Amino acid sequence: MKKTGILMPLSSLPSRTGIGELGASAYEWLDLLEENGITIWQLLPLNPVGYGNSPYQPYSSCAGDEIYISLDQLYEEGMLDEQPPAFRKEAKRVDYDAVRAFKEPYLRKAYQGFQGAETYEAFAAQDWVRKYGVFRALKRANGGVCWNEWPREHKEWPENGGTLDTAILDEAKYQIFLQYLFYTQWMRIKETANQKKIQIMGDVPFYVGIDSVDVWAGKDNFLLDTDGRPVFIAGVPPDYFSATGQRWGNPIYDWDYMKQQDYQFWVDRIGYNSKLFDMIRIDHFRAFDTYWKIPASCPTAIEGEWIEAPGYEVIDTLKEKIPGVNLAAEDLGELRPEVLTLRDHYHLKGMKILVFAMNTNGKYAFDELPERENMIIYTGTHDNDTLMQWYGNLSKARQRKVRRFLAVKGFKTGSVKDRLLAYTLSSKAEYAILPMADVLGLGAEGHINTPGTVGSPNWEWRMPGFENARAQMRRYRHTIFDRR
Repeated sequence: MKKTGILMPLSSLPSRTGIGELGASAYEWLDLLEENGITIWQLLPLNPVGYGNSPYQPYSSCAGDEIYISLDQLYEEGMLDEQPPAFRKEAKRVDYDAVRAFKEPYLRKAYQGFQGAETYEAFAAQDWVRKYGVFRALKRANGGVCWNEWPREHKEWPENGGTLDTAILDEAKYQIFLQYLFYTQWMRIKETANQKKIQIMGDVPFYVGIDSVDVWAGKDNFLLDTDGRPVFIAGVPPDYFSATGQRWGNPIYDWDYMKQQDYQFWVDRIGYNSKLFDMIRIDHFRAFDTYWKIPASCPTAIEGEWIEAPGYEVIDTLKEKIPGVNLAAEDLGELRPEVLTLRDHYHLKGMKILVFAMNTNGKYAFDELPERENMIIYTGTHDNDTLMQWYGNLSKARQRKVRRFLAVKGFKTGSVKDRLLAYTLSSKAEYAILPMADVLGLGAEGHINTPGTVGSPNWEWRMPGFENARAQMRRYRHTIFDRR
């Protein structure tokens, strides 16, 4: 059965506290999806954001960001004596620092009164949870700098252990408590979604950030020098987005060591995320085939080389050790044929983007979308201009070609946005997923991220409320049901 989904960052949902969270607005969002026949909610990574507030440079690939914890739910459960006031409810952008500062005192107050629970003890006993708690406590104790700048006893704690002072231990317990809150609130969201026949598609980046518990507690998995700094870093060569390529800064994996460990790092990472999500989109899937290896000393991504990765071995291991794991491949960009062979070997769904596939260079516009069912079609992703931003940036002549193309395909009435969305939903692709900003018809104000740039205004878009969203989604409901 064909399925329709919406790409909507959790952070972009309306709420009382300036950022989308795991409370009332998330449940209202699920109701809205159910009412309109939407069966997939695709998210961006939910991990604790680090540098530039990017969800693709998190402090952990398993932990959830405490910024999403609903204070209202803590109040309703008796963990807070009074309901926190509204904060930045009408703000058009997410101010991460301000929201964190607002929520922090309430979260610490909830921790101080927490009496424990059997489910908490089981959760806290997980190895990754304990290490994450210590990592965040040591990071706080060291002024927030990257772990490879810490004192040696802190830098090498995962290998050597050692006594931690009382303040650090208590902070570690607080961080573990936050993870317990996030997990319990999130799993209630997921359970509700599944009851409504909605699947959650999570997003797992191929790489992890250098300033993360993944690297600090697993140094041998990466190509690092003796000080814990990357010898080589990840990125991509010059492409559509950047003339100098994208220098991401993530450390490169030591595949030889990982193979000796039977790829346990990947099994742990994907295995845990499989509990949180029904499907997992692997961002930058092509790196399972070949990855761009940049010397850390190079200031851009121009210098580098393509290196083959053991993709078949890794995915075979994941399939064997994580029964029912459901992966999708972000396979965008210029790829060598072997990437698609790898994808198809495991019958993974790949991605196609309408705005990339629409060719307006000739006398007539045409699309370059393959006639495949085992794929996911999008109008765009979080890295693209919004649909209306893309269309508005075309010349008048090219806009006419797009409108003529849509008319020839039978989409003759309605706005350009309506026709482009309807055309996307008419695809043979098994999944059609629409970014919420495109459903709303937003221009540049709905743009989520510009690759190759760091910081504001990336990752800050907020949907102002549910009223317009409800009206717009209702208009496409018949088209969504026609796909089934």
